[in-house]
Parts: sequence; structure tokens; C-alpha cells
Amino acid sequence: MTDVFIKICGLRTARDVDTAVDAGADAVGFVFAPGSPRTVDAAGARELAARVPAGVLTVGVFRGQSVEEVGRLTRESGVRSVQLHGDEGPEYYEELRAEGRTLIRATAAAVAAAGEYGEDLLLIDAPDPGSGKPWNWGSVEFTAPEGRWLLAGGLTPGTVREALVTTGAWGVDVSSGVERERGVKSPELIRAFIEAARG
Repeated sequence: MTDVFIKICGLRTARDVDTAVDAGADAVGFVFAPGSPRTVDAAGARELAARVPAGVLTVGVFRGQSVEEVGRLTRESGVRSVQLHGDEGPEYYEELRAEGRTLIRATAAAVAAAGEYGEDLLLIDAPDPGSGKPWNWGSVEFTAPEGRWLLAGGLTPGTVREALVTTGAWGVDVSSGVERERGVKSPELIRAFIEAARG
């Protein structure tokens, strides 16, 4: 599984960004959604994104914000991808598509295939996003969608390998599973997660 796509999300410090990039992450995420202990502002995200080489995707994560706010924060921060984590409809994706960024749709619902809203990537989160509680990946209630999709929700260095084997996900996304306390990343856990995912 050396070709699995790995996103490390909720990064707030230069150390965490450097650790994720050096360990081989394919994408790093910055949370703009309000109310999270991982939230950063546009200026802070711009400084962090400037540390990231061109081959690693920088992602802004939004939830329940207007398309105008999403567009503004994306431009001000310079991130190259937008991840929408709420009830945004296809019109959001259509408007943001015009700016030429990679679009990720995050949902906890069962989805048949990636691309239904015009997104480039689909992210399947846990039923209770942000709780750190995973899906029961082997149960009948979990059906893997078609196309390129990322699995998130409750993944840790100890569970990511089994999750990939069980679901056949194209990639994985982790935030709380590489934290030593809520909102504070552990470099050791970031490295261990990427190593475990790549086998």
C-alpha cells in the first residue's frame, strides 16, 4: 500500500507541517471552520503553506461557511485545495471550481460514488465527525463508494492498516488520531501513522 494517499489535518505549527511533509504526507490540512481547537486564520495558514513543497497538497477545511467566505479565506491563505465539511450543495463546488482548486467533499453519509457534487475527491468521515470514533468498517452499514475516496474518522497508527485493508480506501485522512491532547499534534504519532499506512 505504498501508494496510499495520506492527509494529515488540523496542523497549526511549523513543526507539525515540517514533520508531516518530511514523513511523506501527500496533503496537509488547515482548519478554517470556527469553533475547533485546530482553527487557524488566513495569515497563519499562509505562513504554514509557504513551507510546503509543490508536490504536497495544501487543504483548507471549511464547515457551514458562506461560499464568499470560503473563497476569500482560500485566496488569502493561498491553499491549493478546498474541503467542504457541511451541507454545502453542488452550487458551492461549481462556484469554487472556477478558481481552479482541487475540491474535496466530506460527508458522513453513505455515498455511491465520488464526483456527485462535482468534487475531485470524496472523504467519508465517521458518523459523528470530530469525535475520533470510527465506522465499523466491516459492517453491512458501511459500503465503500466508487472512485477515489479518503477514509477518515477514528484512525490511529494502530488502526489505519486494518482500515485500509478492510475498506479498500484510496487514501486516509487523520487529525485527532495523531494528537497527544486535543488540538496538539505529536510528531511521533504523525510519523507512526504514515509508516503504518504505507506498510
